[in-house]
Amino acid sequence: MTSAPNILLVDDEPSVLRYTKTLLEIENYNVETAASGEEALRRMNHGPAPNLIVLDLVMPGMDGLQTLESCKKMRPEQKVVMISCVNDTNKVVQAIKMGASDYITKPFLPPQLQGAVRRALTPAQPLATQATAYSVKTSESVDDLDDDLFFLAASPAMKQIRAQVALIAKVDVPVLLLGESGVGKEILARLIHKMSIRAHRPMVKVNCAALPADLLESELFGFEAGAFTGANKSKPGKFEMAQKGTILLDEIGEMSAALQAKLLHVLQDGTFSRLGGRSNLTADARVLAATNIDVQKAITDRTLREDLYYRLNAFTMTVPPLRERREEIPLLLRHFMNNMSRKFGKNPLPISDRLLQECLRHSWPGNLRELGNLVKRYLVLEAEDVIIDELQARGSEGNGDTSAGSASARGGLKALVRSLKDDAEAKEIQRALEDSNWNRKVAAAQLNISYKALLYKIKQHGLSPAGSREFGLRANMN
Repeated sequence: MTSAPNILLVDDEPSVLRYTKTLLEIENYNVETAASGEEALRRMNHGPAPNLIVLDLVMPGMDGLQTLESCKKMRPEQKVVMISCVNDTNKVVQAIKMGASDYITKPFLPPQLQGAVRRALTPAQPLATQATAYSVKTSESVDDLDDDLFFLAASPAMKQIRAQVALIAKVDVPVLLLGESGVGKEILARLIHKMSIRAHRPMVKVNCAALPADLLESELFGFEAGAFTGANKSKPGKFEMAQKGTILLDEIGEMSAALQAKLLHVLQDGTFSRLGGRSNLTADARVLAATNIDVQKAITDRTLREDLYYRLNAFTMTVPPLRERREEIPLLLRHFMNNMSRKFGKNPLPISDRLLQECLRHSWPGNLRELGNLVKRYLVLEAEDVIIDELQARGSEGNGDTSAGSASARGGLKALVRSLKDDAEAKEIQRALEDSNWNRKVAAAQLNISYKALLYKIKQHGLSPAGSREFGLRANMN
């Protein structure tokens, strides 16, 4: 039999200390208590490390944050659950950044405390098991929003983000999501909304790069009838539509300077007015912002207001590109294949070792969006060789050396080989098409490829009956 976990409970209020100790002992935990941060550190210095520390945030002398920081320096792997007052939002955010495993707010009910303790003490699952658990749970939680939404945590970086989401989702503060285009920032935003106290209210997305400044302003804040030419009736804006819910400002870095100033006013005062309106409305929506820009450079270049950045930056998450979490590619391929095959009413196609290796080698500049589109083309064409050739072609284009001295030996040689292969392939397809009098089904059978793959190749090489003679001349010249 394994011994019961040891918990060190730290709180300066004797009544809370006794109450919490009783709740934990009912669950058969071994509980020691400390009335201050200094006493907790002495216990850690002169005794065995506890399995878990339950730590109050607000204490005289060394407060909870200072104690947490010292505990983490002494033992980085130490699990700590924070107990906070409802109004300590900034401190809760800071505790999460410093590595707190979970937090609960006073006054708390027994199930809240017991649930937080159980989560913190649960051993880490093996990688594959943990990735599957996250993917199933998360995809189920967002299916009503979009069938393609899917959050996978298999790499260390994504598992850390997933743990942070579980904590920060419950703290009603703005979150800034950074990362390249296509890494899944919107998926992360929807997950934060779904795990927040606002989950039962709407989540509204606004693409700040899709509209000119004047149209974006009316989209965000709405307008009254007669506010401008064509405004025949009033219309609510996205902030009103997201009331009591969440608003995602995607591509926030593309917003004009004037509109950034107005948004800052809304975030500071919690009020706004429609265009042409005379009364103020309350903006009760949690703001999530996403961008793929270099934030510090944008601030330096004055394309992003520094004060707006700090207002949005209560908590920041940077989503790594797919090339930095390649261990997730096999699982993502399987997910996209299963999801899209259901959508298209087709049987899933196999992912061979050869195709998988090419996917693992590819740099994925378009990240998850590019991977999803690749699987979609594979399902439509049903030709693995075409997809592999496409990946290899992109790799050749991306791996070329730009220096003149090495172009012919490295990037130039790869490009030359690719060009010769493409020309040879195009000539063979053209010959089969001419032999069959441009009967594509017959030509596909002669070439031993699918009809859809042949159509793709015809489009890729720009082949046409009228271009046969022109193609032959070009091939001979090359």
